[in-house]
Amino acid sequence: MDPLRVLTQEYGFFTRQEALSAGFAGRDIARNVRTGYWVRFRRGSYSFGDEWGALSPVGRHRVRSNAVMRSLGDAVALSHVSGCVRHELEVWGLPLGRVHVTRLDGGPGRIEGDVVHHEGLALDADVVRLGGHLVLRPERCVLEAGSRANNEVALCLFESGLRHKKYDVDALRRRFVEMQFWPFMRHLQIPVRMADPRAGSIGESRGNWMFWVLGVPAPIPQFEIFHPNGELAGVTDWAWPERRLLGEFDGRIKYGRLLKPGQDPGDVVFEEKVREDLLRELSDCNMIRFIWSDYDDLATSRARLERKLGWAS
Repeated sequence: MDPLRVLTQEYGFFTRQEALSAGFAGRDIARNVRTGYWVRFRRGSYSFGDEWGALSPVGRHRVRSNAVMRSLGDAVALSHVSGCVRHELEVWGLPLGRVHVTRLDGGPGRIEGDVVHHEGLALDADVVRLGGHLVLRPERCVLEAGSRANNEVALCLFESGLRHKKYDVDALRRRFVEMQFWPFMRHLQIPVRMADPRAGSIGESRGNWMFWVLGVPAPIPQFEIFHPNGELAGVTDWAWPERRLLGEFDGRIKYGRLLKPGQDPGDVVFEEKVREDLLRELSDCNMIRFIWSDYDDLATSRARLERKLGWAS
């Protein structure tokens, strides 16, 4: 097997020096990059074109982070959005073009190519080691990443960490109290207060933010509905039981997750319709469904909610 493929399988990249050590001359490297067989994604760091092309933006950021940490070592810790990626959190809405690190050696803050160096106090308790690299703790990473984003993005990030049990609500709030006077932090009071571990996806977190923005009465998340014999029939993403309304977020990922081996996507949609009918019958409630584009059309979503809830802001 190509020894460079062994490296990319483990780290996602190889260096120019490793290519030279494997017997490739400088002209070979240039030719492989020119033809697209290799991709030079940062100075001195390469991946195979087919492997790089198959990576998602998050996957590419992870590989880029590996290359940066190979270069900088323990003088820095991955932080901000790069720390969130390393902690395996969903980072919807956050830019991934640059790797973010926090200096542990007293070095100055600066932007250097594809790396943002941050200054900041980092105690030993702030730093963990993941995959051989130093990373700031997840609650600090989400707060610092969220501080440079809008509140909707921040809420999605905070609830991702809660959903994946990287911290709990108390730990997030305690850390915010410690950091609330740091630059860019003050606006996070609202999403920190709203963050709920019951949000099951980014789509549900965006729904929670939309309800708050529209002034909609807060729903009960992950609402359980039971058969008369006490057996659980299903769980809806949201519910306003006093208004006799259930709510669901519909996303492609959700239906892909429900797809069984050999099953047609149309079968999944049909099964979901049967499920919805059952839950509406058992709960004696109506159902409202949201898709991704609804979150960008607040006027229409408000009108739908007002009709279904019998509510006006």
